[in-house]
Amino acid sequence: MTSQGHDAWTGLALVVGTGGIGSAITARLKQTFPGLRVMTAGRQGPPVQDLTLDIERDTDLATLSETLRGETGELRLVVNATGRLHGPGLVPEKRLNQLERRALLEQFSINAIAPVLLARSVESLLHRDRPFHFASLSARVGSIGDNSSGGWYSYRAAKAAQNQLLKTLSIEWRRRWPLATVTLLHPGTTDTELSKPFQTFVPPDKLFTPQRAAEQLVQVLLAQTPEDSGAFLAWDGQQIDW
Repeated sequence: MTSQGHDAWTGLALVVGTGGIGSAITARLKQTFPGLRVMTAGRQGPPVQDLTLDIERDTDLATLSETLRGETGELRLVVNATGRLHGPGLVPEKRLNQLERRALLEQFSINAIAPVLLARSVESLLHRDRPFHFASLSARVGSIGDNSSGGWYSYRAAKAAQNQLLKTLSIEWRRRWPLATVTLLHPGTTDTELSKPFQTFVPPDKLFTPQRAAEQLVQVLLAQTPEDSGAFLAWDGQQIDW
């Protein structure tokens, strides 16, 4: 995927995870790029999503490339919009004595391990002479250099690990697939179930609707080229400190 105009955005796109941001990105891509066939994947499967895919399950990932190979259109874009911050028995830690092995493993499974294994599962569909873009939702709290407030041990660490894994992937792909681009995206605080318990002190102009977040993220992706591969970018296109 390149920034050579909207005509370059043709073929097949896969959005994994159809929560607030994933659904909005899907809608934005369909609205903006009529030559791009956008499919969705997630745990629920049809009719909610086009494909059944649990990216924490190796058996699902093992069959993904063959499933996509049977679809119409060449794969040009994959967006990983999955992630987990809180849930049953999972609360962001404020102090060290709240840290548990189970929470660390759960956060790393979905927020660090799953994205890079998703990339591995589609690698066989890449071509040296054709553009491809792999984008994944990260978070500013995964920045080590930007960490001035502490807390959220397991989520921060898992997102930082995702950043390292996909940065490393971008270096390998630059050699093997020179037209591939890998981008890590911080969407900003978005009004979704993931951020809802933590919106109290967010200024109104910094709390984005999923639709606005999707519009901003797609614009960021459009500006990226293979030379930019491995970037960790905020919703406004600004580089974030590792």
